[in-house]
Amino acid sequence: MTDTDVITGVMDRWKDAVDAHDPERVASNFTEDAIFQGLHPYGVGRAAVAEYYDSQPIGLKAEYKVLETRQLADDLTLGYLTVDFSFVDRPAITVNLSVLVKGDLIAHYQVSRLG
Repeated sequence: MTDTDVITGVMDRWKDAVDAHDPERVASNFTEDAIFQGLHPYGVGRAAVAEYYDSQPIGLKAEYKVLETRQLADDLTLGYLTVDFSFVDRPAITVNLSVLVKGDLIAHYQVSRLG
């Protein structure tokens, strides 16, 4: 399995849960102690991830593109992506996203909105 396969596998599950507005399923893609930084103050753990995605509007959709990957250790993969979040009632936003995947779960998630 390539580095890109690892990142794509977890991000496909993440996207599916985000698009379905299923915060608990989104959170299940993260480690129990994941550090999560969306566009709001950061949180730690699955409960923080679920709370963040529960606050997102119904109809939110995510489209991502993997830009770079690196295998840092046997079970640790870094991914750098761009993500377009679309809404039903306002323009889409594009963010840069770094994820650190441990095994097949996200251990660190950091969003940056440039410009």
